[in-house]
Amino acid sequence: MRNLLKYLKAREWVFALGGVIFIVLQVWLDLKMPDYMNVISQISQGGTNPDTGEAYVLGDIWENGGYMLLCALGSMLCSVITSFFVVNIAANFSARLRETLYTKVQQFSMSEINKFSTASLITRSTNDVQQVQMMITMGLQMMIKAPITAVWAIIKIAGKEWEWSAAVAVAVSVMLLGITVIMRLVINKFRRLQKLTDNLNQSTRENLSGLRVIRAYNAEKFQQEKFEVVNDEFTNTHLFTGRVMAFMGPLMSVVMNGISLAIYWIGAVLINRAAIMEFPQLFADMVVFMSYGMQIIASFMMLAMMFMIAPRALVAAGRINEVLDTEESVKEGFGVGETKEEGTVEFKSVSFRYPDGHSDVLTDISFRAEKGQTVAFIGSTGCGKSTIVNLVSRFYDATAGEVLVDGHNVKDYGKQELAKKIGYVSQKAVLFSGDIRSNIDFGDNNAGDAAILQAVEIAQSSNFVNDEKGGIDGHVAQNGANFSGGQKQRLSIARALARKAEIYIFDDTFSALDYKTDRELRNALKTKMKGSTCLIVAQRIGTIIDADQILVLENGRVVGKGTHKQLLADCAVYREIAQSQLSEEELKNA
Repeated sequence: MRNLLKYLKAREWVFALGGVIFIVLQVWLDLKMPDYMNVISQISQGGTNPDTGEAYVLGDIWENGGYMLLCALGSMLCSVITSFFVVNIAANFSARLRETLYTKVQQFSMSEINKFSTASLITRSTNDVQQVQMMITMGLQMMIKAPITAVWAIIKIAGKEWEWSAAVAVAVSVMLLGITVIMRLVINKFRRLQKLTDNLNQSTRENLSGLRVIRAYNAEKFQQEKFEVVNDEFTNTHLFTGRVMAFMGPLMSVVMNGISLAIYWIGAVLINRAAIMEFPQLFADMVVFMSYGMQIIASFMMLAMMFMIAPRALVAAGRINEVLDTEESVKEGFGVGETKEEGTVEFKSVSFRYPDGHSDVLTDISFRAEKGQTVAFIGSTGCGKSTIVNLVSRFYDATAGEVLVDGHNVKDYGKQELAKKIGYVSQKAVLFSGDIRSNIDFGDNNAGDAAILQAVEIAQSSNFVNDEKGGIDGHVAQNGANFSGGQKQRLSIARALARKAEIYIFDDTFSALDYKTDRELRNALKTKMKGSTCLIVAQRIGTIIDADQILVLENGRVVGKGTHKQLLADCAVYREIAQSQLSEEELKNA
């Protein structure tokens, strides 16, 4: 928790100091009221003013009662001002913390994303921050006010009869013992709750995103049973902590009623033994002691409430720090500025292994793509095709060897500097809620209407975009749910083309397109995007048949390199793929 305090701004520290000042003032006013109650109690018992030796008069009751009322009003005002300070601190702090977490996660490579999981990162940015916010809101008030009140009240009663002090000490000891036992029972469960929240989020997200598959396979019952396992564990843990914490209320009630009974009983004994002249003072002391005793017990009750919140909040703070303290595996380069080359990509003996992997996914990959060339990658599923283009975009960094773009190692580029050179289309089409225009003119594309329309045309999207109400201003639902898979993929391609990049990466992009659209799109790219380098990951021979260079991969190694005709003649793996997709006549005419 202490590590998170560095995200507080100077203004919030000033607010915190102001809050402490008003809390101290509130405690002073609260503890001043029993002094006036002491006088009123003595008046009701016929006591005399110790300063003058004269009997109190009715006007003294009004005077002291007025002071008590002013103290109560002042205490209320101090509480309101303190709450204003605290709410501002907590709200602004949590907003800044969420923003910091979001910015940090944006810098993560896929290695860090996979390490935490998407569901866990969402929980840490929402539920965990909320727990910390609650801790600050209540902590600044209760954790400061409670000890000040308890210590100050104890000082106030220090000179009274020791029997009353002993009764308060026993009550506090019983309360502390009960709180300690309860917290030892629930502390680990509170830690477990945050992890179970992750699991619940993950299960819910998985079911919602895979709803079509679940229904297609009549797997609703199976998925429901999986969800129930996670939900039951979460519920049972919550019930356990709730049931144990439920003992806190009765414990406080027993202690408070017990101390009230003890103070009155001790007072009755003391008054019974005292001389008649001491009755008024003893009675007043008993009333005042009761008030101070309640203040002390209430202080420990406030601390008990903090003990209920603190364990979960501290776990949440630890989980937030875990994200903020994570070192990005893909670090920002210093930038390369202008380059002598343009649109070139080169791999020099590149090998790659995932952080948690036991063997290399890519081994000794070498090739060079010149400006304007099309280089394609083909091979069986899992052979490392997508990993190669991911290294160009620096979603990961190579384990060994060098990946060069325009003659410079990608590690030397600033992340934004490298991204501006690349138009990337992912294997899974991703659209964002909004409109078609905002999805194509995305990020720092800065494309005007003419560039957007040209990109839409090249991506073979004009027909359905023009049919949309508003054209390029047509609505796009969350995840592009109002478009088909092929339409989403073509809009993703248009987004990349609108960038007018040096290098285009198509990661198995054309598999969602029919053969006719695939051919028309490739022809449009060849004629209208001439001069740009294309890296294409493909499953279909027809998609890459005209590529300037084709790399055939098997088990992470290059087993063939050349044009389509060269590979048909020289590479058995490529020939086998081609024979499985093309007829004999097509192979002869290729």
